[in-house]
Amino acid sequence: MDKQPLEKFGDRIRLRVCGVCFRDEQILLINHKGLYGHDFWAPPGGGVEFGEPAEAALRREFVEECNSDIVINAFLFGCEFIRFPLHAVELFYEVKLLGQPRIGRDPEMRGRPIISELRFFTPSEVIAIPAFHLHGIFHLVNSPLGIKDLRGFFTLV
Repeated sequence: MDKQPLEKFGDRIRLRVCGVCFRDEQILLINHKGLYGHDFWAPPGGGVEFGEPAEAALRREFVEECNSDIVINAFLFGCEFIRFPLHAVELFYEVKLLGQPRIGRDPEMRGRPIISELRFFTPSEVIAIPAFHLHGIFHLVNSPLGIKDLRGFFTLV
């Protein structure tokens, strides 16, 4: 992991919110470069600030990363990721995008943009991405569309 993200996110528990957004059987994913030395595709989202309600954090993250507001439809599932030095608890919501997304920024990475691309993927395009370049939640489903049917709490390794 690169030094700046490691200093920002390592050695602490981080609460994150993520938005699962589908349009015409395609899922919206964001590519984060510089986290692991390779592409990392995941649903849009980010950290919850102290005192900030989770749903407000999710709306803020979509504005920051996708330059678009959302409607939050439902809470879907939670997951925990522990791979030292990272420890994240993530809450996933089904969302509807209002407008056309445009690549935004991650203000936590001041001076060093890590968001390099965002776009809607068909299931076959997601399957073609190497598994270690995808958020671990995709390893729990047979099809990328299955992510919207997950319920419960999962531990990712």
